[in-house]
Amino acid sequence: MKLKKLTLLSAAITFVLLVTCMPKQMQPRQKPNILIIYVDDLGYGDLSCYGAKAVKTPHIDELANNGLLFTDAHSSASTCTPSRYSLLTGSYAFRNNAAILPGDAPLIIDPERVTIADMLKKAGYITGVIGKWHLGLGNGEPDWNIEIKPGPKEIGFDYSFLIPATADRVPTVFVENQRVVNLEKENPIEVSYDHKIGTLPTGLEHPEQLKMKADTQHSGTIINGISRIGFMSGGSSAHWKDEEFATVLSQKAKAFITKHKDKPFFMYYSLPSIHVPRSPNAKFVGATEMGPRGDDIVQMDWMVGEIMKNLRDLGIDKNTLVIFSSDNGPVLDDGYADNAVELIGEHQPSGIYRGGKYSAYEGGTRMPTITYWPDVIKPGRSDALFNQVDLFASLATLTGQQVDNKNAPDSKDMSQVLLGNSSDGRKSMLQESFTMSIRSGAWKYIEPLSKEVPDWLANKTIETGLSSAPQLYNLKEDPEEMNDLSAKYPEKVKELAKELNRIKGM
Repeated sequence: MKLKKLTLLSAAITFVLLVTCMPKQMQPRQKPNILIIYVDDLGYGDLSCYGAKAVKTPHIDELANNGLLFTDAHSSASTCTPSRYSLLTGSYAFRNNAAILPGDAPLIIDPERVTIADMLKKAGYITGVIGKWHLGLGNGEPDWNIEIKPGPKEIGFDYSFLIPATADRVPTVFVENQRVVNLEKENPIEVSYDHKIGTLPTGLEHPEQLKMKADTQHSGTIINGISRIGFMSGGSSAHWKDEEFATVLSQKAKAFITKHKDKPFFMYYSLPSIHVPRSPNAKFVGATEMGPRGDDIVQMDWMVGEIMKNLRDLGIDKNTLVIFSSDNGPVLDDGYADNAVELIGEHQPSGIYRGGKYSAYEGGTRMPTITYWPDVIKPGRSDALFNQVDLFASLATLTGQQVDNKNAPDSKDMSQVLLGNSSDGRKSMLQESFTMSIRSGAWKYIEPLSKEVPDWLANKTIETGLSSAPQLYNLKEDPEEMNDLSAKYPEKVKELAKELNRIKGM
């Protein structure tokens, strides 16, 4: 009991010192509001503040110009569900076998596990999640016509407004506080990922009804002129329109912030852009010469601008810590014929880095990442090695909370790195894809593939980085990962393989 009291006292003292050591003009009025803006499939090179020329992102550039831009910050995995699981739990996704989920999967986070939302609620925060979820809902095969439990509420969120999985999966409905929005009782929803149900057309049956062609995987039920993964029936009054994502989600996010402007709040704002199907609002169509993917980046930037304007209009921007990042690397052709490949031009979605979404190479997890807190975070750049799994421990320190390693076993306190007060980032970290990798300083080791590559992944044009042999790269000398040094440095391979196995066995 004495040890627990001392630990809590230590956490409180850390927060007090953090605040009192700041100059008076830099001290927040209260615990800062915390806003995580989490984008989908955005690559390291997709923003103009990271060097993009073919697309302009002025609102995010403003965050970067007045905040801290990271050059070596990472999602924990190169796919979405694992990254989101790690961010919210402080645990690497492999510890729970987290993988890309179907749209009717059960909640992948055990309600008994403490999440970032739980931790911040304990610190006095109102908590909300708005946007893409893709962490499962219910206990398996949820009934979409009643309250869906467990869900965000059971893992710490006071408010939720969700795209249940991804925009390319059924059910194509919004779920607010765990109930489908605008659902009529006489037209109930049914979902299947095994076989066709109901009378709604599918992409394979009626390709003439499609706004854009799709591959076989994405040729299930057609909603809003777009065929999806899986099949559904009913719920016509609740069906979303993809072109309205930006306005609907912006309105919900601003409403949450406005309602709770006088209290500390935490909002996990999970934007569906720029995941397929890319169908931006008409006012963004033609904003770039790259087609829907480029236009969707501009739409996403507008959504960021809307939230930042809301914070300024309410006078709470200077007491809000904003963390902007993405869940995994970029992908061009991911199931829909939207000309992303044909219109890419000289644009490099991953910047100089190799690979992208699904890949073990750096392009899979090296994310555009910006932290912004006026008068607290000084404008600049950081080369510190950072992983999103560390947000749990870092935000706990910033809010004076204790971290329980049982619940956040892989999260490290990087609060001073996020604030720009230290460049001493991680010494090593895991990178998850369809194999495991480890970063240790400039060295990167990619473990040999120990399982078969899924058929759908084998058909992607992305360099996956998967090999039956170990790979070793020195990112300081070879950031593009073109020169495999495993044969030249076998002892380093053994050293990193041992460290990787140690982490996996924890």
